[in-house]
Amino acid sequence: MSDATLIRGARIQGGQAADILIEAGTITAVGAVSAPAGARVVDADGLLALPGLVDLHTHLREPGGEASETILTGSRAAAAGGYTTVFAMPNTSPVADTAGVVEQELALGEAAGYVHVQPIGAVTVGQKGERLAELGAMASSRARVRVFSDDGFCVFDPLIMRRALEYVKAFDGVVAQHAQDPRLTEGAQMNEGVVSAELGLTGWPAVAEESIIARDVLLAEHVGSRLHVCHLSTAGSVDLIRWAKKRGVAVTAEVTPHHLLLTEELVRGYDPRFKVNPPLRRDEDVRAVREGLADGTIDIVATDHAPHPAEAKNCEWQAAANGMVGLESAIRVVHAAMVETGLLDWDDVARVMSAAPARIGRLDGAGTPLSVGQAASFTLYDPAPTRRFSADDLRGRSVNSPYLDRELPGEVRATFFRGTPTVVDGAVVDLAGSGATA
Repeated sequence: MSDATLIRGARIQGGQAADILIEAGTITAVGAVSAPAGARVVDADGLLALPGLVDLHTHLREPGGEASETILTGSRAAAAGGYTTVFAMPNTSPVADTAGVVEQELALGEAAGYVHVQPIGAVTVGQKGERLAELGAMASSRARVRVFSDDGFCVFDPLIMRRALEYVKAFDGVVAQHAQDPRLTEGAQMNEGVVSAELGLTGWPAVAEESIIARDVLLAEHVGSRLHVCHLSTAGSVDLIRWAKKRGVAVTAEVTPHHLLLTEELVRGYDPRFKVNPPLRRDEDVRAVREGLADGTIDIVATDHAPHPAEAKNCEWQAAANGMVGLESAIRVVHAAMVETGLLDWDDVARVMSAAPARIGRLDGAGTPLSVGQAASFTLYDPAPTRRFSADDLRGRSVNSPYLDRELPGEVRATFFRGTPTVVDGAVVDLAGSGATA
């Protein structure tokens, strides 16, 4: 029996139909291909073959937060969403601030086998913002860390931020900033504005995000280093990034799927599934971040997948944790918010959800158009159906999705990771003998 797989008639980048032959984990032919004897043939008529999606902002919680997610369960969720690479944020316990912890995460991802888990290193020891973590040691470790973030916390001290930017420049790293002035957001529960005033909830003002971005793009320009802005969410932030890019600052930015689709109006029901940091913003902000993604001001879509145990969300609003799961739903939300509205085409989606995040994270070989000789990591996506998103679509350990019972277009039909099918006919494959546990 041949180990070859032939994907028949998929639409590749550019929109043309083509066959894709996979042998020994590698794409060996693209175009009109005859099936080798004994090859498995997959009918992909009407399906899009997109490069494996890359998420630059995922919370996998392990080590220390296994009640919410593990690297295995998060990897399964990622595969279900069409991802083949996820960058794991360092707010674990212990914090990923040493070479030992990032190498442990890398190994757990390899054992799971569903996606490449690329660790992100903390900027400061324990994410406390007081002194730099072992940036050089993490960069030179087997994990080859190039992205550093204290996400969940802002690197608020400007001197620490400057030193971090200077340090990572030596190995072409990037500091990914959680742009939130902690003093301006003390006790914040939702976006500051008319709705927060009506509900009597403490507001999270847009300026708390925008002021940090303004400071940091100037620091990055001064140092000549790379800056990445996490989960940008306001119209003013889009304007700042646009201004900085025109100045030639080496800044990139991400927007989450939920900030492309959902607004603060959902908070009126006090459903903690809609509590997130940064908060859901005004309709005007949603329009601005969509336009920013469409015109290239915002570089990528990143999920900020943030799983929580049921008790952290099944409670009153003010006591609930911030965060939403998003890996399984991301491409469908982008489909709804950006493709159906005519703001992006599918080649654009491949750029903002695969090629650009791989480039920012300096991940060689990921996110490139399907071609002969590259590892067979891609997803087959069916843009035709529209159906209700439900808990049955979730493959991680937590169910705090804001999209439950919402109609969303599209469906991931298959995902291949280095030639191994991880999703087949919409179902996650049980990779027996992976050596990983849930």
